[in-house]
Amino acid sequence: MFYSKKLFLLLVSCFVTVNVFAIVRLPVIFQSNMVLQRDKEVTIWGFADAGEKVEVNFKGQLLKSVAGKNSKWSIKLPATTAGGPYDITVKGKADTVELHNILFGDVWICGGQSNMQYTLDQIGYLPADTAAARNPKLRIFTASIDMDYVPKDDLSGGTWNEVSAEAIKYFSATAYFFGKFLNDSLQVPIGLISDNLGATAIETWMSPEALSTIPQFDNFHKTYLAPAKSFKEITAAFEKIKPEWQTRYYLKGQGIEQKWYLPETNVSDWKTMEIPGWWEDKGMADFDGAVWFRKTFDLPQNFKGAALPLALNQIDDYDIVWVNGQKVGEGYGNQNWRNYSVPANVLKPTDNVIVVRVFDAGGKGGMYSNAIWGNPILLGQWLYKVDNKIDAATFPRPHVVNVSPFTTPAVLYNANIAPLTSLAVKGFIWYQGEANAPRASEYRALFPAFINDWRKQFKQGDLPFLFVQLANYMNEAATPQESDWAELRDAQSAALKLPNTGMATIIDIGEANDIHPKNKMDVGKRLGLAALGVAYNKHIVSKGPTYESFEIKDGAVIIHFATGTDNLVTKDKYGYVRGFTVAGSDNKFYWAKASIENNTVILTCKEVSKPVSVRYAWSDNPGVIDLYNEAGLPAVPFRTDSLPLKTEGKRFSEDPWVF
Repeated sequence: MFYSKKLFLLLVSCFVTVNVFAIVRLPVIFQSNMVLQRDKEVTIWGFADAGEKVEVNFKGQLLKSVAGKNSKWSIKLPATTAGGPYDITVKGKADTVELHNILFGDVWICGGQSNMQYTLDQIGYLPADTAAARNPKLRIFTASIDMDYVPKDDLSGGTWNEVSAEAIKYFSATAYFFGKFLNDSLQVPIGLISDNLGATAIETWMSPEALSTIPQFDNFHKTYLAPAKSFKEITAAFEKIKPEWQTRYYLKGQGIEQKWYLPETNVSDWKTMEIPGWWEDKGMADFDGAVWFRKTFDLPQNFKGAALPLALNQIDDYDIVWVNGQKVGEGYGNQNWRNYSVPANVLKPTDNVIVVRVFDAGGKGGMYSNAIWGNPILLGQWLYKVDNKIDAATFPRPHVVNVSPFTTPAVLYNANIAPLTSLAVKGFIWYQGEANAPRASEYRALFPAFINDWRKQFKQGDLPFLFVQLANYMNEAATPQESDWAELRDAQSAALKLPNTGMATIIDIGEANDIHPKNKMDVGKRLGLAALGVAYNKHIVSKGPTYESFEIKDGAVIIHFATGTDNLVTKDKYGYVRGFTVAGSDNKFYWAKASIENNTVILTCKEVSKPVSVRYAWSDNPGVIDLYNEAGLPAVPFRTDSLPLKTEGKRFSEDPWVF
């Protein structure tokens, strides 16, 4: 009894101590080895108990703050010129955080989708001299990707590193070559924050505030973003009502009652269905309710893991999964990705039975994600049996977290950009657009809105925003035709009307059969040239020949390019220039013969006697590119017409199978 009381008092004492002497915490982005922005006031912020006093020591200066009611504190470091290394010490009531080896230089956030995310390892890059690859003046940080419906206070993870052959291996190739080019050119420290995710649409990286002003996102904003409830809050609320909801509405039907998830279930009357796909497309039109799917599989040879990853990807709307009669996972919401894990002790070498109960509460249903094909266990024919049918109009659908990292508006911004918006930075580089190409016309409005949004959220004026135009990709067209990718490139070019923007044109270094071209070195260099021109005001040729105007003379078209981007050259040994098309009043385009004369391009076309419109490199993949300037930069694709676009009218839809 005496020892029990003593232990109780000790535990109480520890509890009180923990609450009185709170731990001062810095956001993930503040670490040793980082780069802070030079020549600007730099905000340092963090978390502590409300009312706790915090001291920051930098270069002998003692800066003080007090945590507010929201448990946040901040101070401002004075503007500091490029250099270092420095130490920064943050002290609270009972603990101290020390940051070492801090440099001041230029900080760039590197965003986008897979071509920005693509690593040096993926392009097969190995430094010729690993010792020479070490560069303490170039620092890199890769953000761990997370999602939420509300802006988060902090990133979920990431580490600052000095550049070395080992450190860069899994870092963004485009970002690395961009940073290396700037560091070599400017001889100042460069900090690169790689914050991106493959296959993502631009709206996933936009703030709720920006999306609230765009009509096609209105319903999504009102339903998911305006309530300002986090994933954690929504999940907790669902867990409270889940038992009653399941009992009264969801876990109904013969399948549950008769335990169809057991391996010994009689399946003689079950039919077959090819997976993935919507069951509405496979003879079950307008069916809402529960359908059971079943398949057997063998373990991969030499499997020795503690668990088998089971990626079912996207299911509409809800699912429960069993393997060999053991429940291994369940999911709610048609966009959440199902990534389950099957413990090794549940599995057998052969003839494992996987059963998936799919419940659709409206619209299309099934295991529909094409990504499922990447898992051989799940490939092909499944047995299935229809269970209970419901009335989707009256079925109570609970509010659940329902997101895809690739298509759900704002969720990537909230978790991965919002936590950085108080950070002083030099600017942004951006490589994205492939995911929005089917809605290229919509991108003309979304892209500038996105650029303005990030600038507004960072509150540092018109920060330089540099982006990569889509590369050439897919098969070369035999005849002039419309193109989603050409329209997306045109939308990107249109964003150059915004101040402090620059574009790297890479129409000449893509790969027809690979959406991830390996030449990221030139991509980074061209972004670097754009940065020198836009962000650093260097008087250099930083972009390729850019269309300015055209005139008609004696049936020929004369194309003029903007001064400073011209000094035209062709790489064709015969002096020809390919990729131009012209149209007359009938708006039908034909290939044109083109050549360079007096620093202009002269076009003629026997099929068009009275030219009206001109297009250049207007194709998914225009083929061989000849037209450059003396700086070695390719001409920017363009069109002179204002004809309706192929993608006009296609815009964001909450239904994942509809554009």
